[in-house]
Amino acid sequence: MRLSLGIALVLLSLLFGCAQPPPQTPAYQFVAPARQLNYLADVEPVLVKRCVVCHSCYNSPCQLKLSSWDGLVRGASKEAIYNAGRLKTMDPSRLLVDAHSTSEWREKGFSSVIQERGQSHSDSIMYMLLDHKRLSPDVVGSYYPEAGDLTCAENGDELKKYLKKHPNNGMPFGFPPLTNEEFNAIAGWLGQGAKGPSAEEQQLLKAVPNKDQHMIDKWEAFLNQPDPKYQMTARYLYEHLFLAHLTFETGSGDFYEMVRSKTGPGEDIDIVATVRPYDAPETNRVYYRFRKIYSTIVHKTHMVFDMGEDHFQRVQELFITPEWVRPPHLIGYDALRSANPIDAFEQIPVRSRYQWMLDNAEYTIRTYIRGPVCKGQVALNVIDDHFWIMFMDPDYDLAVKFPGFLKLHYENLRLPGEMGSHYSLARSLFDNPHYAWAVDFYKARQEFYSAHYPDGLDTTMLWKGNRFDDSPLLTVYRHFDSASVHRGVLGGLPKTMWVIDYPLLERIYYSLVAGFDVYGTAGHQLATRFYMDALRIEGESYFIDFMPAEQRRDMFLSWYQGIKPKNLQYTAAQIPAKMTFTTEEPRRELIEDLVRNQINAAGIDFDQNYLPAGKKYPPLPDTYEHVEDIMQGFVAVSAPGVSFFSHVADHNANVAWVRITNIPGKEDEVISIVIDRWHDNVRYLFRESSALDPSKDRADFLDGFVSSYPNYFLIVEAQDLPDFFDILKNYDGSEEYINRISKYGVNREADDFWEVYDWFQKEFDDYHGGEAGIVDLNRYYYLAFDAEVEQ
Repeated sequence: MRLSLGIALVLLSLLFGCAQPPPQTPAYQFVAPARQLNYLADVEPVLVKRCVVCHSCYNSPCQLKLSSWDGLVRGASKEAIYNAGRLKTMDPSRLLVDAHSTSEWREKGFSSVIQERGQSHSDSIMYMLLDHKRLSPDVVGSYYPEAGDLTCAENGDELKKYLKKHPNNGMPFGFPPLTNEEFNAIAGWLGQGAKGPSAEEQQLLKAVPNKDQHMIDKWEAFLNQPDPKYQMTARYLYEHLFLAHLTFETGSGDFYEMVRSKTGPGEDIDIVATVRPYDAPETNRVYYRFRKIYSTIVHKTHMVFDMGEDHFQRVQELFITPEWVRPPHLIGYDALRSANPIDAFEQIPVRSRYQWMLDNAEYTIRTYIRGPVCKGQVALNVIDDHFWIMFMDPDYDLAVKFPGFLKLHYENLRLPGEMGSHYSLARSLFDNPHYAWAVDFYKARQEFYSAHYPDGLDTTMLWKGNRFDDSPLLTVYRHFDSASVHRGVLGGLPKTMWVIDYPLLERIYYSLVAGFDVYGTAGHQLATRFYMDALRIEGESYFIDFMPAEQRRDMFLSWYQGIKPKNLQYTAAQIPAKMTFTTEEPRRELIEDLVRNQINAAGIDFDQNYLPAGKKYPPLPDTYEHVEDIMQGFVAVSAPGVSFFSHVADHNANVAWVRITNIPGKEDEVISIVIDRWHDNVRYLFRESSALDPSKDRADFLDGFVSSYPNYFLIVEAQDLPDFFDILKNYDGSEEYINRISKYGVNREADDFWEVYDWFQKEFDDYHGGEAGIVDLNRYYYLAFDAEVEQ
């Protein structure tokens, strides 16, 4: 059955959510397998298809990660990683890092979900949850993955009490049950003793193909040379790549992570388990090693970085060939210095550091946007829902031209991470020196630029890219508590844009990625959030400095409605505009000139959502025979205040994937609907809703897939597009429109939900290629509507 889109529609909840479910009957009968089952061949594929979609990251319910045997045998924990009120740091629980045996994990409070010695398989947590869903398969009510009454049961008695209270909360949580064959595979395997991969199978999983081993040997020899120039280069690369999934351009399809080890090349890795990549390793010598990733790849943490031969040569060119600012020398791990990369790596030429980050701009920004955490509303409400990023050209970045300016301001470039994970909550709120230092540096930087560029700034000073695949322009979309970054300028003209220079880019990365601890205290997390508030204002200001001088202040204040100007610390560069603007839309003039006339990188252009000056939203087409007609239809209903999107005010509804079927002569198309919520300002911390204005909300419609977290699936036949677009354009929340749109949405309780999901996942894999991974269903729209819809 096809069910309502359900996004933010309270009326649907009233119509269906309170209905009492009918008596349930088992979905099927368990049939014990006639053969010995193998974990890798028979069980893991089921877990990947049906369980990893929710159990794979920091916000995995009960910390149960099912993307590998290591996570399954580790088990579950009652302690939640996301805790905004935490006053003491939490003991880190990173898989394959903070413990290496089942007994060590038990000491850290993790309990088994499969049967342990002397226990029947039917008493295991995994079997009880799956069997309960088999016996009570209905999906009714609301399903929040982090609901306050979820129970991370340690034993069967505790779980039985929870399921008695919540009879529809078996697994998969809030989705249809496994098929009979899938259930038989897992239940049968549990009944046979729940054996994991054999020693030989484990060895094969971790085995490195010869063509990858060649590049690993080459990199490890390079990174572990005793020469200080190589060691400091290795340290810089590691601190920027510790989250990356590395590939070597060999075609093997395998990925690796760079780790610090107490043992050198040729020996088994003995990982250095520090919270941050720059923390003191507590060993006499650190070695940089490559460890194969053999767990299931999930998209939200799959940040791919190419370390093939081309990058090897590029590192030589940027870091080894140039003469350094000072004779290369090793530095220690003093917390104050290590937390500040501008100080710690001052001996490496600034141009080398900045150019490396520009070469990898999309990756660098993605680590902030997508990692290192998997849930980040408080972290992400520091940015608007849609903005574009550009970068200062190294030839015009004064930090590159005059590195002494950075040295002069080391004190004001200090980062919250230097306090570790114990930042005082009171200090972060009321006496935050790092925020004050950031503001002081921002003011000094503006004065420096005003003095050095008295004639102003123009687009010649923005980086255009050096290679065809560079990313001199990036698009960021925020999806409430997740976000995504994309190469180029996607969507309509955003409210805000940023210009980023070297000191800003480095501080963004070190404050929000390298220096952030998801296990840290509330004070640490707030201090980081406030610091990013200052950095965002910098990026916005640096863009506004290109605008006409007389418009700058008003433009900036228009982005912060409801905030007193004295509280914004805005400082404009005291220079005229070097560009000549001829319209009342200088933002548009600048970006159009940059994209159409100056960008060197290939494939960067405006998409169908962008309307040039004077162009109105197109009308709905008369027919939908071509993909272009379909996109025109979507753009026609994307204007701010369009009825449907002004009603979709629920923060649980941000991204929908639409499958268009039966297009004449064409394969099915996938369109992502990305809602851009208007914020009067993004200075709030907790009361985000007070800054929203649904009447100004709009949507971008993008070909292909956006986000790792779809909130809804829709399926629309091409012949039904006129009806679908009419609904979006004229939606009023009435029962009539709810019934009309209901046939297109795929609600979480739909009988064919998994079939629909499987289709989207396969298309997602094909679309992203080597950057694909399992998508996450933790944020799929939470309401289940158990109601047939008249067709």
